[in-house]
Amino acid sequence: MSLRTTATRLRPPARGTLIALISLLLVLLVSATADASRTGRPHGPKPTIVLVHGAWADSSSWSDVVRRLQREGYTVTVPPNPLRSLPGDAAYISSFLHTITGPVVLVGHSYGGAVITNAALGNPHVKALVYVNAFMPDQGESVVQLAGAQPGSALAVADPTTVFKLVPYGDPPGEVDAYILPSVFRTAFANDLSSKTAAVLAATQRPATLSALGTPSGPPAWKSIPSWAFVGTLDRVLPPAEQQMMAQRAGSHITGVKASHLSMVSRPASVAGVITTAARATN
Repeated sequence: MSLRTTATRLRPPARGTLIALISLLLVLLVSATADASRTGRPHGPKPTIVLVHGAWADSSSWSDVVRRLQREGYTVTVPPNPLRSLPGDAAYISSFLHTITGPVVLVGHSYGGAVITNAALGNPHVKALVYVNAFMPDQGESVVQLAGAQPGSALAVADPTTVFKLVPYGDPPGEVDAYILPSVFRTAFANDLSSKTAAVLAATQRPATLSALGTPSGPPAWKSIPSWAFVGTLDRVLPPAEQQMMAQRAGSHITGVKASHLSMVSRPASVAGVITTAARATN
């Protein structure tokens, strides 16, 4: 038998094997695509998730949310919010965002919502905004104004000394830092947490200046960037009705959960779930 005859006889099986392999690869590719579609796994690079805390909290308040997001494979960063002035705080977060390569999901809690509303404006890398029990001001609105727009906020009082301990800040002259009194912190901020946990959080709170809370906001980024809103229905700082109004006005995807103002502490799994939903939608 010649070599040519042997090669001729081998060709059909070899061709058939090649066709079978190609068919198997196509089946696996289609199956993987279908699985990704069913599970909501993203097809592009995962965005970096930036978490911005609000007043009377700090970066550690996001700890349980961070752990859950990291388990999902996300890069998470939690820059400190200076809490000195709304324009200055937004400028700092904006500068921080420009150090990140690739898409970003920007998340704000409470006063941090007002900060991200200003910080994300004009940044093409910010693909989604997530508001967690957060202020979503339109241009010209302040945090103080929005907190008192609906009944139910323990902080909307005529005499601030009944709610805050005011400490002179000194620059500019007459400026004060506002600390929430421990008794108010427990009933307004942390009303779904244990008294021991609330006491620790009250002792470690970071104050905001009164002027930061009263400064009108600039043009809002939520008019041009898709947004998600986590509404805590037990919130006694920012009334749920006001959260709903702001979220509806912004066209946000709204999730209501039975949670206090500190929902990222009391309901971290629910908060992380909304953030991952927003992150998956960016792909």
